[in-house]
Amino acid sequence: MMNNSRAMDNFNDAFIKNFTTIALGVIINYINGTFVYIFFKNHIFYSDPRYILYIHLVINDMIMLSFAVMLQVITYALPYGLNMFVCCMMLVITSTTNRNSPLNLAGMAIERYIAVCKPLHHIQICTVRRTYILICLVWSVAVIPALSDIIIVLATKPFTIFSTGVLCYNNAVYGSPYHEATSTAVHIVNLSFVFLTLFVTYFKVLFAAKAAITDPASARKARNTILLHGVQLLFCMLGYITPLTNMILLSLFPNKRTTILFSNFLFTNVLPRLLSPVIYGLRDQKFAKYMRVYYSCKQYDIQIKPTEVQVNSKKR
Repeated sequence: MMNNSRAMDNFNDAFIKNFTTIALGVIINYINGTFVYIFFKNHIFYSDPRYILYIHLVINDMIMLSFAVMLQVITYALPYGLNMFVCCMMLVITSTTNRNSPLNLAGMAIERYIAVCKPLHHIQICTVRRTYILICLVWSVAVIPALSDIIIVLATKPFTIFSTGVLCYNNAVYGSPYHEATSTAVHIVNLSFVFLTLFVTYFKVLFAAKAAITDPASARKARNTILLHGVQLLFCMLGYITPLTNMILLSLFPNKRTTILFSNFLFTNVLPRLLSPVIYGLRDQKFAKYMRVYYSCKQYDIQIKPTEVQVNSKKR
């Protein structure tokens, strides 16, 4: 989450930053919400694990973005901070959804690997039921570190702290050495697993395409998709190196503290949430087809309504 810098912002700066964040959040969630709407309106996507994992990633990003924007606005709106208990619950959601993204990318890469390298077994392995089990497993793995942060707070501080106010961002709530050690270990294990998964599946698909085991066009498309997952993973990693980039940039430009913190927040928490629809929704022919139908129907409705009004007025 964004570091607190409200004390150094005047009213105009605070308004511009919050307006920008809210506007971007609404726009990105609207775009993502369009893909969610198309998914649930067309039953053809329900039976395909690929699209189920994709729409889970989109919904996860929408939840994460919504809470990230809310927390940033709250740091400016509440002068005495947010209730500690409420803040912890919100941080559980944001940290869990943040860890869900790379794990979901790993699951999507494995599904593409099975589809290309083991096409005869894809239907048996990648079932809808197993896909939902995988999603539940992803949430379970991601929520454990978030709950452990609260347990550490309970073990190191009095219980009455949950009734006090606090500036709701990670460093203020979870700033103990125990939290830092746990967070570092979880990030290393999580990202190492996901990176290794993407690396192995990419080269497996690459070798399968060269060996002509399967359809070369399909293998090439899957390889490009996994490669884009790697790019998306790099954007996920930006959130983990934000403290380091903040420290470096603040040491170079100490007079630009609020600008640096706000810019890092946008580039690591807000804008990456737009990648999911771009990588999958716009590249995938099936989704792109329904997307064109959706927007053409909307345009048709807008154009037809004035005509209907004219016809009705003439009848009268």
